[in-house]
Order: sequence, then C-alpha cells, then structure tokens
Amino acid sequence: MLEDVLRRIFIKALDLDHDADVQGLKYRAIDKWDSTAHMELIAALEEEFDITITNIDVIRINSFEAAATILRTKYDVCAEA
Repeated sequence: MLEDVLRRIFIKALDLDHDADVQGLKYRAIDKWDSTAHMELIAALEEEFDITITNIDVIRINSFEAAATILRTKYDVCAEA
C-alpha cells in the first residue's frame, strides 16, 4: 500500500523512530523536518517511485497526507507501490 511505502520513506529520510506516527506529520512541525531533511525526503520519493517532482510540488509536499495525495493524483503512483 502506498501509505506503507511512504511511511518507510518518511521515517528514513527524517531519521524518525521506526514506530513513529507519521500520518499527521507536517513540515517544520518537528525539528527533524527542516529544509535539508525535506530535500532528502523529496530525493527519496523521486528515487523510490522513479519520478521527478516539480518545484511547486516540492513545496506542496508539506505533510504525509499531501505527499500521498500528490503522488497518487499527479504522478500516478499506485497504492501497491
């Protein structure tokens, strides 16, 4: 399921505990999600799904929920990724 893959990516890119709750996570809501970690997250998403995320979407991916929605609707990432 897409959310499972995203969860793994968020945890690794943001250096979170393996059992961290990422569902409600938002950019800059935690110290670990700063601008550097954000770019690491974007790079990890691009690599995992073999896509190039536009600059506007880099900004729009400001939460776990936004990432899931944008990847599904704009980049056609399927739920079984």
